[in-house]
Amino acid sequence: MSTYKEKLEKLASLIEKSDNIVFFGGAGVSTESNIPDFRSSTGLYQTSEGDLYPPETVLSHRFFERYPEVFFRFYKEKMIYENALPNAAHIQLAKLEQMGKLKAVITQNIDGLHQMAGSKNVFELHGSVHRNYCMNCGKTYGLHKVIHSEGIPKCDACGHTVRPDVVLYEEGLDMGVIEDAIGAISNADLLIIGGTSLVVYPAAGLIDYFRGDQLVLINKSKTSYDNRAMIQIEASIGEVFLELMGDERK
Repeated sequence: MSTYKEKLEKLASLIEKSDNIVFFGGAGVSTESNIPDFRSSTGLYQTSEGDLYPPETVLSHRFFERYPEVFFRFYKEKMIYENALPNAAHIQLAKLEQMGKLKAVITQNIDGLHQMAGSKNVFELHGSVHRNYCMNCGKTYGLHKVIHSEGIPKCDACGHTVRPDVVLYEEGLDMGVIEDAIGAISNADLLIIGGTSLVVYPAAGLIDYFRGDQLVLINKSKTSYDNRAMIQIEASIGEVFLELMGDERK
């Protein structure tokens, strides 16, 4: 069995030789930016004492329509991390894109940290907290509108509700984003998956479109795809990319 160091060296070699890398990431990519994940022991889905509704319920389309005040209170408190900064994984992925090696980042996260780090070609499967729009007239707003609104954010133009452009439970993913992600994955010669347990569908099912054999999995725990990986590393994605960055660390 390969050691951690040997796996890192092999991954560095794959990256060096590849010019069509795609990265697929989940909540674990942002935990080192102090944004909690969902399903770990300290994650968002661990219901706190006194919570009236489980997070999965609050973040559903039906709940949003029925109890928008409760939804926005939870959303502002638990889903927005305005002071979060990119970590080593975000930074190194942006550098790989600038070098012409990384062709796309496909993320399940809604925090916008990949773009903050400098990545340009980012497919956000579940939307972004940084995009918001009026449900009536379609006027668009940034994050500031939601953060600084009392209660339910209202449109300046028509007075209707402004909602975040994020995918809630019971809502479908954007098919345009899905098609772009499938195209990137199916054409990649190296697919790096990091910080995701690959249990959220349909997003996790996108991995099945990868046609190559250079599949790398980096996650703190095992996944159902581990046996398909050329390299499988059980570690935090930020830790791995810190090692890969070497002297480039800032």
